[in-house]
Amino acid sequence: MPLTLVEASKLSNDTLVAGVIETIATESPVLQRLPFVEIVGNGLTYNRQNTGPNAAFYDVGDTWSEDTPTFTQVTANLKILGGDADVDNFLKSTRSNIQDLEAAVVQLKARAVQVLFDDTFVNGNESTNAKSFDGIDRLCVAGQTVSMGTNGATLSLDKLDELIDKVRGGKPDLILMSRRSRRSLNLLARTVGTFLEADRDEFGGMLQFYDGIPIGINDYVSDAKTQGTSNDCSTIYAMQFGEGALSGLTGAGGLTVERVGSLETKDASRVRVKWYAGLALFNTLKVAKLTGVRP
Repeated sequence: MPLTLVEASKLSNDTLVAGVIETIATESPVLQRLPFVEIVGNGLTYNRQNTGPNAAFYDVGDTWSEDTPTFTQVTANLKILGGDADVDNFLKSTRSNIQDLEAAVVQLKARAVQVLFDDTFVNGNESTNAKSFDGIDRLCVAGQTVSMGTNGATLSLDKLDELIDKVRGGKPDLILMSRRSRRSLNLLARTVGTFLEADRDEFGGMLQFYDGIPIGINDYVSDAKTQGTSNDCSTIYAMQFGEGALSGLTGAGGLTVERVGSLETKDASRVRVKWYAGLALFNTLKVAKLTGVRP
């Protein structure tokens, strides 16, 4: 059964690992909700559903026709992301009465891991960087793309509804956009005399909703994409999470914090934040994008 990072951290007895995961999830609406499937090996080969089967009415004695869904076999490989954090022994012994220096340094490294994952989740391109994995912009197929127009246009609620309707088998679990697009959506809502729903997430932060769907902000969704003659366009994504939809992949043990130990060349100890992770889209109808969103 796939688990989110937050749920998985509750199964760990390592308080440092739990703290790192909480730091990562607090800053990322994707990592708060994206479930991860733990796999054995360095990759997962699976059948991605492209179209569903059909049914028909028949008369008595009719010949029944066979119809099956279509699949594409895909392999998603785990990628290695992380970084080392060196803690100076002198500072650790003289200043840890004010703040746990090791925890503070590891927390900063954890945020760097979260930033890299959030960027790759949207913009990852394995063909240009074989060390990374493909993000949702590449995983989203042409038939799941809605356009604001040849040269883009300002956001409309009709187009946002069309985007949501592209995700089949239930509502999306998250709408992901840039801060500029969120401002445009807020302006649209005020223009029609209403406001977006708001509530607090499990970490105490404020979260907005459109049509009951959480709105996530990702600072790596570009506002400078080119569409036609316009070079100030952005993209909005809608996605459904789960083992039959969009899911993260992780190696055994998930995200780990490894104490490398004392260094030979300097008076410091090293801690490594390490994660074998990837992304898998099991059904192409579970992710959609709206392109050409202009300010």
